[in-house]
Amino acid sequence: MSQSILTRRHVLGGLAAGLALPAFALFGRSVRAAEFGVIADTEADQSGALQAALDAARTHGVTLELPAGRIVAGDLSAGTGLRLVGQPGRTVLAAPGPRVLRIEDAEGVVIEDMGLEAGDGDASGVVEIGRSEGVVLRSCRLRGGPRNGVAIHDAAARIVDCDFSGHPNAAIHTMDGRGLFVRGNTIARCGNAGVQIWRSASGPDGSIVSGNRISAIDWVGGGNGQNGNGVNVYRADGVIVADNHIADCAFTAVRVNTARNTQVRGNTCLNSGEVAIFSEFGFSGSVIADNIVDGAATGIDITNLDTGGRVATCTGNIVRNIFPRSAVNPDTRPVGIYAEAETVVANNVVETVPGVGIALGYGPFLRDVTASGNVVSDVDIGIAVSVVDDARVGRALVSGNVIAARQHAIAGLEWERVVSDDLARDAAKFPKVTVAGNAG
Repeated sequence: MSQSILTRRHVLGGLAAGLALPAFALFGRSVRAAEFGVIADTEADQSGALQAALDAARTHGVTLELPAGRIVAGDLSAGTGLRLVGQPGRTVLAAPGPRVLRIEDAEGVVIEDMGLEAGDGDASGVVEIGRSEGVVLRSCRLRGGPRNGVAIHDAAARIVDCDFSGHPNAAIHTMDGRGLFVRGNTIARCGNAGVQIWRSASGPDGSIVSGNRISAIDWVGGGNGQNGNGVNVYRADGVIVADNHIADCAFTAVRVNTARNTQVRGNTCLNSGEVAIFSEFGFSGSVIADNIVDGAATGIDITNLDTGGRVATCTGNIVRNIFPRSAVNPDTRPVGIYAEAETVVANNVVETVPGVGIALGYGPFLRDVTASGNVVSDVDIGIAVSVVDDARVGRALVSGNVIAARQHAIAGLEWERVVSDDLARDAAKFPKVTVAGNAG
């Protein structure tokens, strides 16, 4: 037996024992976890051996390759520079407890091509990421855990082409993020949300949620809207939610709460239990454009002037097949598009609403809103404008719309009571409302 083979075997023994590894060059740019004694398809806990492998691979700047099969290991720690890869569709890391992996105070960590599963216990995510930059989770399948699939705090991460299912709270939850990139993921059957982009206080966030397929989101946490949402943006400014397919959410496909400069565009929103697209409370600068809403109790709701919600555009959307009522929120009214303050509602198509196609304001909550160039059909009231006698009520412009309504084309409402069934005819009675050039 040659001396070189004996030397290699002794080196491998050192690897398995987690000793210092000056001969890492033997393995090129990657090392196999099996060389550290990590065994798949056994019920024996591999956490110790796998942690030694992770530490050594990170220290020596090489990729750690996991074998095919189910590896029982959890509560692992990943540090700066680690690249951990599995065999696509064949490797599963199954934690005996509530968390598979924690990434803290790290940079440049890549996890890809593996299943990640966890059980019950005290943890916020199957994978937890905190105070880190440049973290990538790619082509992974996440299941279970006590709360979230991935829980992120004060970190920047890219989560791409992953599959999430069955998480009690959300697939992805981020608090005080540094810019999350979520693309191409499949998210299904989560307890309260698909993706939550939250901040503890209002401020810049810059997350992008794009090209994901989200479905079957429940609201096991209860409430009147904080749960049951496909994508929920809360106090996070500068977020883009675009080109997602979102179906069968208990409440809302995309919900924006107290956020500035948010774009919600190009999403397909199907069968939402309450409002399909919501911009609410102290928002400012919402762009809601080119979305499809098919099936909801209200299509698009841009509201809460009373708490500072203002400044939005709602353009180029298709909204149709509105439900007569909401099974989860009895206060929701069958409306295609609703807007209150400093908002443009233009060039939308609204049809099949057992109520109001486009509603501008409610009671005194109306200020400087336009509805122009919309096509509204198969509705009870085409466009309804609040005309209550209140000094707080601002101006409204209704122009160039094409309307086919069962009851009234353009009506004036005091709260929910129709006081003008033809605002064009009664324009002199309501000097804050301008109605011009509509067909219907």
